Amino acid sequence: MPITSPPVNIGIDDKTRETIANGLSRLLADTYTLYLKTHNFHWNVTGPMFQTLHLMFEQQYNELSLAVDTIAERIRALGYPAPATYSEFAKLTSIPETEGVPKAKEMIRLLVEGQETVVRTAREIFPLTDDANDEPSADLLTQRMQIHEKTAWMLRSLLED
Repeated sequence: MPITSPPVNIGIDDKTRETIANGLSRLLADTYTLYLKTHNFHWNVTGPMFQTLHLMFEQQYNELSLAVDTIAERIRALGYPAPATYSEFAKLTSIPETEGVPKAKEMIRLLVEGQETVVRTAREIFPLTDDANDEPSADLLTQRMQIHEKTAWMLRSLLED
């Protein structure tokens, strides 16, 4: 006889947990897509700002790598599987793929766009977590918004003349 897990009973009903998990899955897809884009730009950046951008992009993709794990684990804690394939991420993400290798300034602009997209996705999910008194998910979203807004600001400042 197979062993079954007990149902998730954390004070949030199944439908609400599923809705939050679906929102967090979109956040996970955006975060992973931004991770890939940032890592790509780290590898391929050239020009007079090479050293600065190469190191900055590395710090950013390392932070995103940790974030992916945290978001996926929260989805699992809610009782749902976390998406984990390129095809699932492609369906769920709001961040477009970048073809080719853009110039350094365009890389920066695209990463600002990506960081702000993740913020908007997190902000869309936040009311669901707030209404459900899902403090752990709300805390995760607050932290993610704060990090992505700060990173977007730092990147944006590089684009000023």
